[in-house]
Order: sequence, then structure tokens, then C-alpha cells
Amino acid sequence: MMAGAPGLFVACSPNAPQFTAIDITGADYAKGFALTDHNGQARTLQDFKGKIVMMFFGYTQCPDVCPTSMAEMAEIKRLLGKDGERIQCLFVTVDPERDTPEMLKEYMAAFDPTFLALVPTPEQLAAVAKDYKVYYKKVDGPTPTSYTMDHTAGSYVYDTTGKLRLFTRYGTKPELTAADLKQLLPPTP
Repeated sequence: MMAGAPGLFVACSPNAPQFTAIDITGADYAKGFALTDHNGQARTLQDFKGKIVMMFFGYTQCPDVCPTSMAEMAEIKRLLGKDGERIQCLFVTVDPERDTPEMLKEYMAAFDPTFLALVPTPEQLAAVAKDYKVYYKKVDGPTPTSYTMDHTAGSYVYDTTGKLRLFTRYGTKPELTAADLKQLLPPTP
């Protein structure tokens, strides 16, 4: 009976990574995507093999959560120094009606020129949001074009092999997320 017991305590081992973010390793969702980026290039998760991917769902006219999250991602890359080059940040718009590729390109450049925005069609957005368990909903404003979008605020993190590993909550200090990502980066040769 006791022969299998040592394996039960692997997660409690002092050598197991301890993350600030929610460890979702082994989750059976958010396994990938096939979307077009703001440059018109078809993209999949496999395009970024060898890099950690941080993926955030938002929209350019968001007054607070989205610009804050994107600025934090830029800060995380900066905090990682040379390792920051091994991070790819992706922004999936939940407002394809207003977020044109040109707007998204400008928006990404305001935070980091290496950031990419993914531009789903409304049908693709519904499918990818379902697969990623992301909530989004249009909230009417005083005029037809002044609406806002309620949406999940947090980022998915894939390791360098494309395996889903973490979900970072909105408002987590960049230093803590950078420390989490450092644990996922294999040593440089």
C-alpha cells in the first residue's frame, strides 16, 4: 500500500515551482487558437514555440483594465531584462466591431512594439472565448458607438513548449508575475 505514497507528495516538494498566479497546468481548455494578427498574418500558438506567451482579452477603448494590463505586461518584459525577449504578449480584442487592425497596431506600439493583437471575426471571438472560458459582453452606452465591453480580466500564460501553465489575475504586481515567468523559462544555453 505504501509503495505509491511517495508520488502523492510531489506537489508538496520544496523543488516544485511556487507561483503567485493560479497554476492551471493540465487544464483541458485554452489549448490554442488560429486567428489573424493586426498585420494580417495568420497566427497559431505554435508560431511562438520557444517563447512564453502571455495572452490577454480586451479592447482598445477600455478606460482602465486593458491599458493597465498592457502596461504591466510591458513592465514584466522590462523586469526580465534580456529574458524579456523570450516573452510574447498577445492581445485578443473582444470588440472586433470597433478595433480595426490599424487601431490595434497603434495600440500595441504604445506599450511595446513586439506585442501582437489578434483580430477575430465575431464568430471566431465567440468560439475562442468559449474555449478559453472568457466572459465578454457589450454594455450599451448613451450612443450606439459609445458602448463598453465587460470582460474577463487576467492573462493566460503558456510555457516555451506551448503548454498552458498559469492564469494571472488582474492587478498582480509585475514583479510577482515576472518571478513566475522566470520559473517557466528554461536556462539559456
